[in-house]
Amino acid sequence: MTKNITLAIDKDVLDRVRVVAAEQKTTVNGLVRAYLEQVAMAEDKKSRFQRRIRALRARTKFEVGPITWTRDELYER
Repeated sequence: MTKNITLAIDKDVLDRVRVVAAEQKTTVNGLVRAYLEQVAMAEDKKSRFQRRIRALRARTKFEVGPITWTRDELYER
């Protein structure tokens, strides 16, 4: 089900976007819809990635021991 939204946008911006939409053989509405779909998909992908990282972190038994060196020792030449 689609829902209508109302946007307030500067006239000059709208005029430029109409040109872009015409060049892409679509409408301003089509451009906005495609952009919002991309935002939603990117957010979904980010959420899935974060869940996977948390799951991997929970399964990992890796521990770092005490740091026994100084920065100067590491970069000693």
